[in-house]
Amino acid sequence: MYLTRERISLGRAGEEYAAKYLQKRGFRIVERNFRCKLGELDIVARDGPFLVFTEVRSMTGKAFGSPQESITDKKKKKLRQVAQFYAKFRNVGDTPMRFDVVAITADSGGNVIKLDHIVNAL
Repeated sequence: MYLTRERISLGRAGEEYAAKYLQKRGFRIVERNFRCKLGELDIVARDGPFLVFTEVRSMTGKAFGSPQESITDKKKKKLRQVAQFYAKFRNVGDTPMRFDVVAITADSGGNVIKLDHIVNAL
């Protein structure tokens, strides 16, 4: 799969929009775009006692399903592996953790027309 500039731009814009959305709801962003050999975490945040790993999915239209439907079982497994690595690497101890998904649907001009925040999604 090739990533076009438009697709990369939509992804980055979606992550920025999601981070601002989470902050407005009281989340404290700890880290963005954490990368390791296993993969990447889009947003790591605190929500009360929880360390929240947030996967951001941005799409235009619904020709290929909703953004949240684009998270395959393989992707879920990879996210769990990266989160386990992150927890060990950052020494988070017994901090309760969860996975959220912020699914953003935008129009062809990049304007957000829908945002779904799915708590404890995985």
